[in-house]
Amino acid sequence: MKRALISVSDKTGIVEFAKGLLEAGVEIISTGGTKRTLEEAGLSVIGVEDVTGFPEILEGRVKTLHPFIHGGLLAKRTPEHLQQIDQQGITPIDLVCVNLYPFQQTISKPNVTEEEAIENIDIGGPTMLRSAAKNHDYVTVIVDAQDYDGVLKEIKLNGAVSKETNKRLAAKVFRHTAAYDSYIAEYMTNLVGEENPERITFSYEIKQSLRYGENPHQKASFYMNPIGSLFSIAHAKQLHGKELSYNNIHDADAALQIVKDFSEPVAVAVKHMNPCGVGLGNSIAEAFKKAYEADSTSIFGGIVAFNREVDKETAEQLHEIFLEIIIAPSFSDEALSILTSKKNLRLLTVSFDLQQKNEKVITSVEGGLLIQDQDTHTFDDANISVPTNRKPTESEWKALKLGWKVVKHVKSNAIVVSNDEMTLGIGAGQMNRVGSANIALEQAGDLAKGAAMASDAFFPMDDTVEAAAKSGITAIIQPGGSIRDEDSIKKANEYGIAMVFTGIRHFKH
Repeated sequence: MKRALISVSDKTGIVEFAKGLLEAGVEIISTGGTKRTLEEAGLSVIGVEDVTGFPEILEGRVKTLHPFIHGGLLAKRTPEHLQQIDQQGITPIDLVCVNLYPFQQTISKPNVTEEEAIENIDIGGPTMLRSAAKNHDYVTVIVDAQDYDGVLKEIKLNGAVSKETNKRLAAKVFRHTAAYDSYIAEYMTNLVGEENPERITFSYEIKQSLRYGENPHQKASFYMNPIGSLFSIAHAKQLHGKELSYNNIHDADAALQIVKDFSEPVAVAVKHMNPCGVGLGNSIAEAFKKAYEADSTSIFGGIVAFNREVDKETAEQLHEIFLEIIIAPSFSDEALSILTSKKNLRLLTVSFDLQQKNEKVITSVEGGLLIQDQDTHTFDDANISVPTNRKPTESEWKALKLGWKVVKHVKSNAIVVSNDEMTLGIGAGQMNRVGSANIALEQAGDLAKGAAMASDAFFPMDDTVEAAAKSGITAIIQPGGSIRDEDSIKKANEYGIAMVFTGIRHFKH
């Protein structure tokens, strides 16, 4: 180890690292701001222009793209290669320490301009990293400050870095440059409005190694999109409780997706990716009381999400039942004191003030991915019509809107029975629609009388309307569009039910 090249945007720990290299007898080449930082720390550094014999040009766009640099990086330590670079006056470079222009951070800033984003696309940095990583049999390449100490330790002990370490670091570099390029590709693709590019790349960063996946025999990890929505479980802050599991993360995301659709105080209880109770109220405590009463059995071991701060009154109710996770914008001091007495209960906060990105929904299938837009359509986007003789009353409209908000988040086939304050019964994931309706109606029981029913898709037959009518449902909301719509309309008129068509389907598989 005789010569190193250091050029970093993030200068965390770089002075100490460079000092350690110099103490080990390694000379250092550096560029621009990095060179100034090292010199100001009293370290002796060779400028890149002194190696290349060529000044930085084009506002610093070109400084390391030179054979005297890349010849030193790519030369194998074989007699043939060493003879060639010696003839050209090129000295081998044994270590490269580079991190890149902050493109990711730049595009994450509000109101960033296209010019600013483009200028933060690094060219020389990735080129040096790839050159060094390709030649990892002979060159040590570092892109992460976390690796400084380990590399210095090997150099001090052995005078060089082992091939095993070099290979591991090279793999890390290629992951890093691939991620960097993926952010640029995504930014440029969005910039030109390309909806279906011929290829697509994603980059996620490890957030958590999980104990297991859906089942104990399945290995799993949790990765987050560093430029993704901040209003997400990936960016939630955990205040208390044990580590989240694979299923916890899935269910917590489902709860958050539902609660964000409401502006009034709401409590949402989720179990196995489906809501089991949703309640509205003038206060968050009142909303939770209704969500609990909606299904006091299924909520056991479930997840509850709120869109208001959890206060003492609400916390006292929550403390009485077994829950896995509670999600809210915040918790009062009194609420935290009550809830943290349960050592395993996870408490998560997510800021509802953050702008939410409508990220693509990505689903893996064997050998590929399915990608679609989020289902962000609301009641306001619907093409509302009332084909029945009777129109909904004011309270029925409120109940229909509540049911329509919730049914979007229930696995298909989906039926929700609700009044204007809470869900009363939810039927999810059945192979036929009347099966889901029967589950929801049975759960609602006598409370179905005078309640509303929401369906995520049209009724292919009038049997669901028949079941609803016999249970006392007085209003139904559904997309419409079946070739047998008239059968359902006729059946609704027969029982005096008001039925609303929205023209919007909400399948959720």
